[in-house]
Order: sequence, then C-alpha cells, then structure tokens
Amino acid sequence: MASTSFALSSFLLLLLPLLVSAKGGFSVELIHRDSPKSPLHDPSRTLSDRVREDARRSIARAEHLHRALSVAASGGTYLSPVVPNTGSYLMEVNVGTPANKIFAIADTGSDLTWTNCKPCTDCYPQEDPLFDPESSTTYRDISCQTSACSNLPEQSCSTDGSTCQYTYSYGDGSHTSGNLASETFTFDVARSRSVKVPKVLFGCSHVSQGTFNDKTAGLVGLGGGPLSLVSQLGSVIEKKFSYCLVPYTKNSVSSTISFGAEAVVSGRNAVSIPLIPGQQDTFYTVSLQSLGVDNDNSIPVNSGEVIVDSGMTLTLLDPTLVQSLVDKLTKIIDLPAVQDPEGLFSLCFDVSGTRKAQFPDITFEFDGVALTLGSLNTFILYDENTVCLAIVPSKQFGIIGNIAQQNFHIGYDLENQKISFAPADCTKI
Repeated sequence: MASTSFALSSFLLLLLPLLVSAKGGFSVELIHRDSPKSPLHDPSRTLSDRVREDARRSIARAEHLHRALSVAASGGTYLSPVVPNTGSYLMEVNVGTPANKIFAIADTGSDLTWTNCKPCTDCYPQEDPLFDPESSTTYRDISCQTSACSNLPEQSCSTDGSTCQYTYSYGDGSHTSGNLASETFTFDVARSRSVKVPKVLFGCSHVSQGTFNDKTAGLVGLGGGPLSLVSQLGSVIEKKFSYCLVPYTKNSVSSTISFGAEAVVSGRNAVSIPLIPGQQDTFYTVSLQSLGVDNDNSIPVNSGEVIVDSGMTLTLLDPTLVQSLVDKLTKIIDLPAVQDPEGLFSLCFDVSGTRKAQFPDITFEFDGVALTLGSLNTFILYDENTVCLAIVPSKQFGIIGNIAQQNFHIGYDLENQKISFAPADCTKI
C-alpha cells in the first residue's frame, strides 16, 4: 500500500463538492446504546438495570479521565482520557471503497477515530466484519514525516521508516495500536442520500485488547483536538457541529448529529457560553459560576471548570456543591426521600403516592449566562416508584452529562469558541 503525505489544502478542495446536503451541511443519526437500533441493545434489561449501568459507566468514565490527566501532568506514558466502552452514543459509518459498514462509539471526549483492520493480529473479538485496507481503493497509509503524525500523542515509525504508527492506551489497561491512515468515510443522511468524505485521518488498528465491546468496531472522535473528525472537516463545515439528544425514555427515536450549516443553533431562547482552555484541547470546557433552585442563585461554585460531555450520562459536580444542592432540594420537594441501595445517587424520592411529581428547575450560571434545566434534565426515573437526582458528587472533575443535555439543540462553534444551547423537541429534529 502506498504511503502519502497529508496536505490539508488539497483535502479541503476535494471535500467541498462532496458535501451534498443543502447549504453545505449534513446530519446523521446518533444512536443511544440502549436504542433498539443499537447493536448493544438488550431487551431483557429493565429500566433500573439500565439506570444503574449508566451510573456505573459515568463514574468509571470520570475515574479514567482523572487517571489519564494525572499521568499526563506527571509526564508519564500517554493515556487516552476516556474508555470507548463507557460512551453512550453510536454512529453508523461506512469506511473505505467499497464501503465497510461499522457501528462506532461517537465521543466528544476523544479525538482519534479508529477501527479494527485486517490483519488483526491480537484484537478483541468483533461481530462486524473487519475493515480490509487491501480491498479498498481509497486507503492510504500516512508517512512519518507529516504534521498529522506529529499530532499523535504517542507515535512511532514502521520498521522501514515509512509509515506512521499510533498507540492509544486507556486508563483501565485497554489499548489499540496500528497505522495512521487516510480513507473515504461515507455517512448515510436523510432521504437515502449519502455524504462521502475523502481522506479522513483514522487509526487502522491491528492490535486492540481490553474492555472493548464486541458489538462495536471502534470510535469516532468528536473532540476539539487536531485529529478529531470535527477538526479535520474544519472550514468546510465552518468548524461547527451540533446534536440534539432525545429524552432518555424515548429510546425508539434516534438523536441527530449535524455538521456545517445544519449545525447552527439559534432562536429566541438560545444561549451561548464561551469555551475556555481546559487541561487538554480535546475537551469542551466552560466556567460554571453558581447553581440556583427555582431562580434562587445562592449556591456558589468554588472550582468552576466543567466539561460538556456527550459520553457521560450523569452530571458530576464538586461534593460540597452537590450536598448544598441536595439540602436545598430536600427542603423544597414535598416527597418522601429514600436511599439508593447501591449508593450511586445522592438523593432519591418515592413517587409511588403521587400521579405526577413536581420538581423545581435548577439553573446553571456560566459567565453571566443562565441555563435553566427542568426535571427532565436533572432527575432520572430509577424505577416505577423512585426518581433520583441525576447530579452526583465527584472530587475529580465537573462534567455536564447527557441527561442534562436532553431536548436541547447544542451547537459547538470552534471558530468562535462557544457552545450554544436552545430548548428543542429532539424527537422532531
């Protein structure tokens, strides 16, 4: 297989005519892992089973993130900040020419897109067919002497010195390694059309072991780093993408992720929050100033950096802040409090004696911008008789999870360094 350098300008010129959606944007399905459309769907699991598993994944994801950033700060071996199997959403992607269809975790907490490739000398068992670079007419290995190769956090050269090779290790001991390559990715969009994106940089993995799920075939990186899909598309999509996540209980309907012109978030109730530099450029970080309950912004935040993360289910905040919130909610909500037997949630209520429980709004104040979240975004149905606060304590990081993002059209504008929220019925987008 030929080795090629990666020229960004020629990549953009080739890509521009192929964005077939109107006004230069396109949208594809974003599939929740518990959706009947997902290969991870297990119809035998009850609601409480899914809630508990999502809570455990959230906590594990935060722990891996903390471990990876701590190692990076100490100058140790690079660890990818998150583990793919903790992600909540999947994308269906067609790789190569002819296309090889895969389901991959879509993750705003990761940059490099990768999939398992033939020959997979030491790979986890995967149900989808392995991508075969030899059978694709558009596959190219990337040279070691390229900026793309130098953008990898951990890279090496093949024995003949020609091909760039990557290694990603994860906080739980999982790992993937292989060749950095370019390939045509095809995304299915509305009305049986497709968008072909040539020369996407991705990891063609020949070794992958650990906690990866055999029903997924890799990862689509949507973070802010230079190797992410969003950064590669760059000015062609005006450095914009957005998504609209359907409510947790409506998993028969897919969410939507949009790029370019279709990712513009606007409207009378839209608010925009400036992004701030975080510990890594992968993450979308904002500054949280205070919390309020029913328009009473009386809970200040001591350490205000929080990450907006589509892969995290729950929202994680400083333990002191969560306890103050719990104390205030307990006084306001006229329902009997009950204990979560597994200790995953800080506050739960028995709703068996009421037809429709009422919960107060919680307002997040970011740099003078107020984002008000209703009960759909702050409480979760644990079982038919129990509702729990979907905000839990974490000593490591503040993270706004995807329950808090439900029924908002959320836009990421990397050119203007802001993230926008607009209330929406995501089942209709």
